[in-house]
Amino acid sequence: MDKKFAIFDMDGTLVDSMGYWQQLGREFLASKAVTGDIEGILQRVKPMTMEESSALFVREFDLPCTPESAMAEMNSVMDRHYRKDVPLKPGVETYLEALRQRGVSMCVASATTEPLVRICLERLGVAHYFSFFLSCDAVGVGKSRPDVYLEAARRLGAQPCQTVVYEDVLFAAETARDAGFYVAGVYDDGSAAQWDCLRARADETITDWAEAARSL
Repeated sequence: MDKKFAIFDMDGTLVDSMGYWQQLGREFLASKAVTGDIEGILQRVKPMTMEESSALFVREFDLPCTPESAMAEMNSVMDRHYRKDVPLKPGVETYLEALRQRGVSMCVASATTEPLVRICLERLGVAHYFSFFLSCDAVGVGKSRPDVYLEAARRLGAQPCQTVVYEDVLFAAETARDAGFYVAGVYDDGSAAQWDCLRARADETITDWAEAARSL
């Protein structure tokens, strides 16, 4: 594909943060003294926005807080990680610079809230590559539906068929592909169990960003 427009997921794609997210729900529920089997709920929240997962936690476990306050607590935890800990994946900046030199218009579409996306990518020195950051919260639904990709493409001034979406999670990649986008599947340890399926569904795959940059 002659890449002219690009939409990047952030977590697990640009940055190595999925381990923090995978622990977040568990840590939050432990802080509320929730006991018993929580694995089913943690699986259900994977495709959700922070707002949706917070509401589910409060409802399912009858927590003594509101969805809004639960979301604020979890955002506070991730805020610290994004400000201090979460690293850029190796080779990402090389790849972004290669796209920039080719005149590709880029943005980020993430389930993470826009302020946290900005905090993280500014700290890592790559925020300037992107025209804007778009959160699933802004469109009101997670990546099980294509709204965030379609809105990102609209803001880029592009059609889905002109736009590559970079994703590390199978369900999100399938959502983008079904909506007519060209999909680049990105390997991440956090979703390694789905890699064979993602590789089969994606139009191209990336296991090493620096190597991918050389192939552009």
